[in-house]
Amino acid sequence: MAEMQGEAEFHRLRTPRAAAVAGVVFGILFASSIVLLRSALPGAAGTPWVSHQTQITTALILAPFAGIAFLWFIGVIRDRLGELEDRFFSTVFLGSGLLFLAMTFVSMALAGGMLAISRLSTVPQNDLVYFGREVMLHVNNVYGVRMAGVFMISLGTIWLRTGLMPRWLAIATYLLSLALLVVVSFSLWVTLVFPAWVMVISVYILTVDRTPSTPPD
Repeated sequence: MAEMQGEAEFHRLRTPRAAAVAGVVFGILFASSIVLLRSALPGAAGTPWVSHQTQITTALILAPFAGIAFLWFIGVIRDRLGELEDRFFSTVFLGSGLLFLAMTFVSMALAGGMLAISRLSTVPQNDLVYFGREVMLHVNNVYGVRMAGVFMISLGTIWLRTGLMPRWLAIATYLLSLALLVVVSFSLWVTLVFPAWVMVISVYILTVDRTPSTPPD
């Protein structure tokens, strides 16, 4: 009787397969916030900024939820690895993912600071806003994008070694990650490569059977 009660009280936590939808949610929310924010950024010093307050505020509201969804996505990926997880590659994968998320939040915080400055008529806005824009773009497109590339290349290596994902998907991940590591550009399209990749991975996980994550005999 006691054993039955023990079995009823303690259950092994399992990640629901539907949790993979977090990657799709991240892709949509992150891409939306980036597009909203980048389309509102002043192209040069002196470009109007105040007229885009609602657009920027919406981007800042979406960003934290995108970050939460990304953490769920990381959890889903680690769950699929299971006992096949390698400490070295998993450390790089997890560390780069968290750094990418931190840099994204820093970038959004800078945008929030610029929005606050734009509401003050006594502050010389043009120079400060343009400075904030450049810092934000460097955090996002130079450091954040590269951390996303490291995140992808570590996962691509894990997938090639374990066979948890199709070979073509692992190779495509490699090629995209190398592009993000090498290309230095403030283009919006470069930033959108990562959320698009996350969405593809999530859709694949949702549409195929769960791969066993136990080591071979």
